[in-house]
Amino acid sequence: MIDETVQLDLNCPVFQRDLFSLEKQEQTALLSTLKRIRAMSWRQVYADSGLKWETIHSRQGPNGQRLYSFRIGQAFRAVAYREGAWLRLLSLHPDHDSAYH
Repeated sequence: MIDETVQLDLNCPVFQRDLFSLEKQEQTALLSTLKRIRAMSWRQVYADSGLKWETIHSRQGPNGQRLYSFRIGQAFRAVAYREGAWLRLLSLHPDHDSAYH
């Protein structure tokens, strides 16, 4: 299960709102990161030091899932949860700390 390829779910309305409010340069950084993640296994995602994958202990996702924060370029982070092979993106945060509250 940890070696399966990551599948992306970008359908959350909050994530889409955040995505469409980004500047072009930020959208390019996001798409580049997501393209890279899509080609990785879960083991690679967890080990990739550039993503700075972190568990968010202060919040829970839908149905109590563990939430994670990871780096999108230099400027901001994404919040998501894992459901099987799927990485379900929930929101984008230009302010690093806002991802945790």
